[in-house]
Amino acid sequence: MPNILIIEDDTDINNSTAQYLRRHGCQCIQAFSGTEGQLLWKSSGCDLMLIDLMLPGLSGSELIDEIRRESRVPVIVLSARSELSDKVELLSLGADDYMTKPYQLEELWARIQVQLRHASTAPADEVLHFRDWQLNIVEMILTAAGQPVELTAHEFKIVELMVRRPKKVFTKQQIYEAVWQEDCAIEDKTINVHISNIRAKLRPSGTDSYIQTVWGIGFKLS
Repeated sequence: MPNILIIEDDTDINNSTAQYLRRHGCQCIQAFSGTEGQLLWKSSGCDLMLIDLMLPGLSGSELIDEIRRESRVPVIVLSARSELSDKVELLSLGADDYMTKPYQLEELWARIQVQLRHASTAPADEVLHFRDWQLNIVEMILTAAGQPVELTAHEFKIVELMVRRPKKVFTKQQIYEAVWQEDCAIEDKTINVHISNIRAKLRPSGTDSYIQTVWGIGFKLS
C-alpha cells in the first residue's frame, strides 16, 4: 500500500485527489502549505510526493530543491503553469514528472504507478565505478577521488548515464531523453548548463576533465 504525501493548498483539489487515491488502495497524507509539507515529508517516510508549486510558506520549487539534496523519493509536480520552460525548470530541479492543472485523476494515477514501479525496481546496492569516480546509485552519491560531490538529481543521472556506457558519445538530445524521460526538442544550453555545473563541482577533485566535449555531437567520458 503506497504512502503518498499530497502538498496542495487548494482544499478541493487536495481532498478530491486524496479520496481518489485512497479508493485505489493508497495511504494519503495531506499538507496544505509548503512548510507543513516539509515537516510531514521528514516524518512520514512517504513513497511518493505530489507537490503544487504555488504554496504558502515554502514554495514548491524550494521544497523540491531541499528534497533532492537528501532523498530520491519520486516527486510529481502539479501546477497551473503550462509553459515548456516551466516544465524544464522543474524537471531540472529534480522532479520526476509534471502535470498541468486541471488534470484527470485517471492519468495522475497512471503516472503515479509508473514512478512507483521505477522506484521499486531500483537495484538494492548498486555501485558503479569509472576511474576515480564511485557512484552509489541508491543513495545518489558520487565520490570523486575520495571526495563527496553534491549533485542535483538530474546532474547525478547524467553522470550515471555516461558511466554505464563510458565509450559512447551521447548527443545532447539523447542525454535529455534519457535523463528527463521526454522526447521533445531542447535548446543546446539546457544540457550545456548541466554539464558545466557538473564540471565545476568536480573541479576540486581534479576529475572534471573526465567529461569530454565532442564538438558538434555532444559529450563522452575520457
